[in-house]
Amino acid sequence: MKKHLVVLTGAGVSAESGINTFRDADGLWEGHDVIQVATPEGFAANPELVLDFYNQRRKQLFEVQPNTAHHDLAQLESQFKVSIITQNVDDLHERAGSSNVIHLHGELLKSRSIVDAFTFFDCKTDIKLGDNCPKGHQLRPHIVWFGEDVPMIEKAMKICETADILLIIGTSMQVYPAAGLMHYVPKNTPTYFMDPKPTMESRKNLTVIAENATMGMKKLMELLITQ
Repeated sequence: MKKHLVVLTGAGVSAESGINTFRDADGLWEGHDVIQVATPEGFAANPELVLDFYNQRRKQLFEVQPNTAHHDLAQLESQFKVSIITQNVDDLHERAGSSNVIHLHGELLKSRSIVDAFTFFDCKTDIKLGDNCPKGHQLRPHIVWFGEDVPMIEKAMKICETADILLIIGTSMQVYPAAGLMHYVPKNTPTYFMDPKPTMESRKNLTVIAENATMGMKKLMELLITQ
């Protein structure tokens, strides 16, 4: 039976494909306060601005491709049962070939109505004011905004509870509730933390790889082969 490799990914994985991260100086929020474009209050105050903001993010997604880190994670499915729990709203993991991806913060390529958080529609074009679901309610991006519940968090917790190996890549694990997921893996689970500027050091069951996602994945694959 294959060991279960649980992977927690964040913006650092997609950054090397050209998708700006939320925290960078050149990040997605340039020109906009987070309250304006990533909260229910912001949407209520100026829905047209918010829809346009995500329409631009969606257009950018079609201009980028998965990088080698995405492809290496997909390749690991030949050796492991791989579950990817991502904070990213892009589809680069899926495009690279990963077959089991949980999106904690929603997906750019899906929409939902303003009154139903659990019915989704494929969305590859702009969402505009007046675009309604079949029941007549305005559509919005399927993005978990600040202050909203994270519907997939309980499923993610259950996945972490069955991990044989944990990999954290492209995320500082500072944003909750995602940051709490590492505490749901069984005690003494071998854990790999990949970050170009790590805030921790390797210890008993923790291996720190001080590299970005693409270079770090090459080192990780060598480590996994030898374990």
